[in-house]
Amino acid sequence: MYRNFARAGTAMALNPTEPKWSLRLPADCSIAAIRSVYDLIREAFGRQERLEIDCSSVDKADVTSIQLLLSTAKTGEAQGRPVVLTSFSQSLRNTLRRAGFASDAMIDQHFPQKRDGT
Repeated sequence: MYRNFARAGTAMALNPTEPKWSLRLPADCSIAAIRSVYDLIREAFGRQERLEIDCSSVDKADVTSIQLLLSTAKTGEAQGRPVVLTSFSQSLRNTLRRAGFASDAMIDQHFPQKRDGT
């Protein structure tokens, strides 16, 4: 398992104008790798008030990855610490649909997302 923190192609870094971290999830977010993914998210979540999680590299996902992302978003909301997901990979979208999130509106309702710079 490798650690790949990214923010615009650089190592995990703080943007001086906005207190947030960006974390790029690894390709494998399946049950076999979920403990390492959890550790990455936990470490990043503990650093700042706002966290963006880039989901574009996810090639392997299952219900455990969905549970982890839901839990992270809900924990952030409960603590007043925004967690925003960006760039869902097709693999992750397919997993969401198989898990019962039948529409983009349903996904949007449960997973706070950033799209097109918003």
